[in-house]
Parts: sequence; structure tokens; C-alpha cells
Amino acid sequence: MLFLELTRKAGCLLAPLLLAAVVSPASAQDKIWRCGNEYTNQPGDARVRGCKPVEVGNFTVIEGLRPQAGTVRPAPAKPGAAARGEAERVNGAEQRARDADARAILEAELRKAEARLAELRAEYRNGEPEQRPEEYRNPPQYQQRVAALKDQIARTESDVGALRRELGRSGSSTERVR
Repeated sequence: MLFLELTRKAGCLLAPLLLAAVVSPASAQDKIWRCGNEYTNQPGDARVRGCKPVEVGNFTVIEGLRPQAGTVRPAPAKPGAAARGEAERVNGAEQRARDADARAILEAELRKAEARLAELRAEYRNGEPEQRPEEYRNPPQYQQRVAALKDQIARTESDVGALRRELGRSGSSTERVR
């Protein structure tokens, strides 16, 4: 009776929510067992598999495909090192081409990073960048911009250094292959 009055007052959109609230406490009282990484509410299945009862409530169950009775899931096959190595092996010419492509990409990134660093240093002007009109009225804004420029320069210098180190490594590895 109360349910019907609420649905008339609240509209038909809230009816499913109210129905779920009334029904869900009854289903929350079922016993749940943990079987490794799986949970079940089937007492027979839990006894057979040696599962342990769980004392905590409020479980969210996402329905999926249920395995058929009597079937055992096979363990994922782990390929041996030999099979894995053969599948991933690349001939020498193709590897040199890949190395050359990687080196070209690194060199392009290095050129972009160096150009960006030059722009930032030009704007920074040794810690005294040119003030913008709005910064004359607001000196803290100028100080924030100077600090941000300094941080950007430090990050870009770090990027340039990392790219140079990587190019050094790739240069030495291509020398070994030849």
C-alpha cells in the first residue's frame, strides 16, 4: 500500500528504485563464500571446492559467463623461451632499419627540444625577461612568470640531456651490430 502511494506521488520513475530498495535487503542475507579470487553463494559448490565463508556484507556481483558443471578451465599456456625468441626474432637488415628510424626520431626530438630551449633562454634573458604591460601593475605576476620560465628551462635542459644520452646509447648499439 505504501509502495503504491509513493509511486503515485513520486512518479513512475522512482518505482524501480524503491522496488530494488525493498528487495535488496532480503538478498543481502544470503551466505557468501570465497574460493580463491572467486565468490559464490552456492553452498554445495562452496563445500566441494573448500571455500571459506565471508563475514562482510555489501557485495557487487557482475554477471558473466558461468562455466558449465564439470568443466575445468585450462591454465594459460606459457610459451617457452625458445618459442618466444623465434617469434620475436628479426633479421639483421630489418633491425638496422628499425634502429635507423629510432635514431632519426630521437634526432628530430632533440632538434625540437634544443629549439624550444633557445626560445625559452631568449625570453628569460638571464633572469630579467621583458615585462608585459599587465605586469607593471602586478609585480607578483611578473615574478611568477620568471619562476615559471626558469622551471621550463630546467625541464627542457633535462629533456635535451636525456635525448643526448639516448642518442649516445643508440649510436653505440648500432656500432656493435655493424
